[in-house]
Order: sequence, then C-alpha cells, then structure tokens
Amino acid sequence: MRAKRGGACPAASLRLIFAGMATPGHPTAEPLVLIVEDDFSTRAMYCEYLSQCGFRTVDAHNGHQALEKAQEMHPNAVLTDLAVPGMDGFEFCRALQRSDATRDIPILAVTGRSEYLEDESRFREAGISQVLIKPCPPDVIAEELRRLLREASTDRPA
Repeated sequence: MRAKRGGACPAASLRLIFAGMATPGHPTAEPLVLIVEDDFSTRAMYCEYLSQCGFRTVDAHNGHQALEKAQEMHPNAVLTDLAVPGMDGFEFCRALQRSDATRDIPILAVTGRSEYLEDESRFREAGISQVLIKPCPPDVIAEELRRLLREASTDRPA
C-alpha cells in the first residue's frame, strides 16, 4: 500500500464517492467514523484529520465506551487501536460481530504491536477488515477508510 503525499483531502471528490451512502439515522452523506484510541493526542489527530477529509467523527478512549457509542450511533466505519484499556480492541470487535445492529460495520484496526500480526485468524474471527501498523500516516488511514466504505456499499443489497 502506498501513502499519498499532499495536503488537505479533496472534499468535493470525497462527497461524490460517498453520495448516496446516507443511512437511517445518518441524514448527511458524510460517513460517521467511530475512533477508538486511548492516547488523547493520537485520537485528536485522527478526529481532526478525518474531519478535514469529509468524515464525521465520534471518539472513545476504551473498548467499553466504544461499544456503547457503536450501539447508540451506528457508525459507518470503525477505526480502532487494538491495545485499548478495559475491553481491548479484539474483544470490542468481537462484541460488534455478535450484534445484528453492528455486525456489518467495516473495521480498520491500527496497532503498534507487531506480535499481534503473528495470528491472522485472530483478525478474521474478530471481524476486522484491515490492519495497519503504527506509526501510520493519517492520509493512509483516510484512504483505507474510503476503500472499506466503498466495498461495504457495494456489498449491501440494493
């Protein structure tokens, strides 16, 4: 995967990509991303960058808070660190998979722990769509979220 270089996201083209993706409870076309990250500065950076890229964001600092927000807000995608306190990222993702209301949400996981990559089946069992290794530039995260949302929108029945 190549990281794009450059400044701000092309908001106009992003709106075209996501046109028609509004779902019940989400009256705007901008997709809602739930960001789960225990480090405040990293969470704030993700929120700010993704907002500039045309995403709406909501954030959580641990897995328990994230699960509550996912069930309440039904985000279009989840961006989660895997090493968060309380309920870790894997447990959080498995909990999403157990609920009909959240099962189809694409999940982008980020981790700085390379040992997590030794067992790929762990990601599949948790319903994680894609994993990126930290440090990961925010433009790569935004591009992966766009890709996952495009794939999810083509998988939905018409």
